[in-house]
Amino acid sequence: MTLRALVVDDHPLFRRGVMAALIDNGIDVVAEASGGTAAVEAAARLQPDVIVMDLNMPDLGGVEATRRIVAARPSARVLVLTMFEDDESVFAAMKAGARGYLVKSSRPQQIVDAVRAVGEGEAIFSPAVATRLLDFFATAPRPSTLPELTGREREVARLMAAGKGNATIARELFLSTKTVRNHVSNILRKLQVADRAQAMNLFRDNSG
Repeated sequence: MTLRALVVDDHPLFRRGVMAALIDNGIDVVAEASGGTAAVEAAARLQPDVIVMDLNMPDLGGVEATRRIVAARPSARVLVLTMFEDDESVFAAMKAGARGYLVKSSRPQQIVDAVRAVGEGEAIFSPAVATRLLDFFATAPRPSTLPELTGREREVARLMAAGKGNATIARELFLSTKTVRNHVSNILRKLQVADRAQAMNLFRDNSG
């Protein structure tokens, strides 16, 4: 089934460049929007699989637009694509419900790959953002509302939170991919969620 995307950015040339890259790679761009208000309306009307969202827009910022879109349809998948990668912007977007975060300096193919990954339920981040998230989850106290994880499961969960896939986690922890798959399954079972994206939402919601 063809992935359907909504592209939101107030800079026409950049927006159309992103749209062209997606279309060239077989992704159906169902609409474009130059501001957050139009994005919220288009997302509600068209229910795209992925919303590519800028943060800094004149009428309604991307964080608030993301919050409204996800509040109206919790299954909505928002990929932030912005110039900003400071901690405040990253965590505000994640708390609003974004499933991924890329900077605009990313290569077109990286953007396409990220849209596909988010559309498939994965969490995806640029390297600098992933490092920030990894550091955060490594140092933040475990919320008492989350179920108890073993030490190894917490290590795997921190890497999951940074958007890393099973093969990467296996390499970094010197484990087999089968062992990592088992840990991921145990984590999802303990958190009572269906996939990585839902697990990350739970960590985000309990991060204060």
